[in-house]
Amino acid sequence: MKLIVVALAGWLLLAISSAVRAQTSQPLPRVVELKASDGTLLKASYFAAAKPGPGVLLLQQDNRARKAWDGLASRLAAAEINTLTLDLRGRGESGGVSVEQWTSQERAQLRKHALDDVDTAFQYLISQPGVERNAIGVGGAGYLGVHNSIQTARRHSEVKSLVFLSGQTEPSDRQFMRQASQLPALFVVSQGDEYPPTVDLMEWLYSASPNPGKKLILYPGKEAPWLEFEDKRAVPATGNHGTDMFDTHPDLLATVVDWYVTTLIRRSGRAPKASSDSAAFAFASILEEIEAHHDLASATQQLQQARSKDPRVQLWPWMVVNALAYDHMNDKETKFSLEILKLNFLAYPNSADGASSLSDAYLAIGEKDLARQYANKALALLDANINDSEGDSPARRKLIRDGAQQNLKQLGEPAK
Repeated sequence: MKLIVVALAGWLLLAISSAVRAQTSQPLPRVVELKASDGTLLKASYFAAAKPGPGVLLLQQDNRARKAWDGLASRLAAAEINTLTLDLRGRGESGGVSVEQWTSQERAQLRKHALDDVDTAFQYLISQPGVERNAIGVGGAGYLGVHNSIQTARRHSEVKSLVFLSGQTEPSDRQFMRQASQLPALFVVSQGDEYPPTVDLMEWLYSASPNPGKKLILYPGKEAPWLEFEDKRAVPATGNHGTDMFDTHPDLLATVVDWYVTTLIRRSGRAPKASSDSAAFAFASILEEIEAHHDLASATQQLQQARSKDPRVQLWPWMVVNALAYDHMNDKETKFSLEILKLNFLAYPNSADGASSLSDAYLAIGEKDLARQYANKALALLDANINDSEGDSPARRKLIRDGAQQNLKQLGEPAK
């Protein structure tokens, strides 16, 4: 009996020791404090690999903090990839005015600091002992993370691999990706994304990339209603956007780790050539004609030819073309934006949203009568319970009404 007890005790100690080793096998992060160019203190977490290897910088989405990357960062470090996660200023544990307190003007101003903050983190990562500075990957979630990831690759030739989790982009982002034929990228999005334009915009970005090793993962799901923008933090999470997908789709962690191992260790900046893409997104070629070549005539002709065969056919999603127009409006290309919105309204003539958008564009170029006309048209369509465009929801209708009324108020019209 004594021998049995001793044996059991020895087995128990061995089991405990093995469990402790298993728990501690995942590298523990080192919390670091980085000083931005203007002195703002930024918090980051560094997950060091056990031996020299590549580095990966993971960038947060607007409505999450760096801790959302912890599970992936631990796995990357265990796979011999040094990984850094960052809280941008005003977010998570970093310094600066909290993002919840920013005015719209402050938000626009502070966004300009984001890339400098990311550069601070990038320099920290490549300066760490054991990091192979010419084998760096960048990953981002949501609009903010994907935009900052692309701009980081644009600034630093050391970046050899990208991962995008459900993020929208800006014209300069798309322009860079069209030219980055040497840069493999993994695109991940869910059809149930809480921010509906994201799905089409990610598919377009994927289609625009010329890299032969690019990869798209499109998780199935029910299309969500349009409620708000990501930065407003007003949309209930469903596990279908950005880093939330790691919980909803546990396989995604291993998929992203394998992507970085393949493109940073095994193949050094390359991904295996993808099989022929049978799921070509027909609308993407039209968007490329519009944005890359400023060719709206071709898109108009294609629409007219298609309508001659089927008067109800649509060649592109309303929301993605609307987003495209506002991207260029924000870049001060107002006349080009106006032409895009006119084309979109031609395709969706009963869209209250489209009429309101045209009112915005006409107001921006000083065409007050037309701005007034389309604001009133938007309200008339809403009053008739008509809004022939995607993303229709009570929240969206309220936003349309508020926008049209604001334009009329600015034009000196009484509130309706």
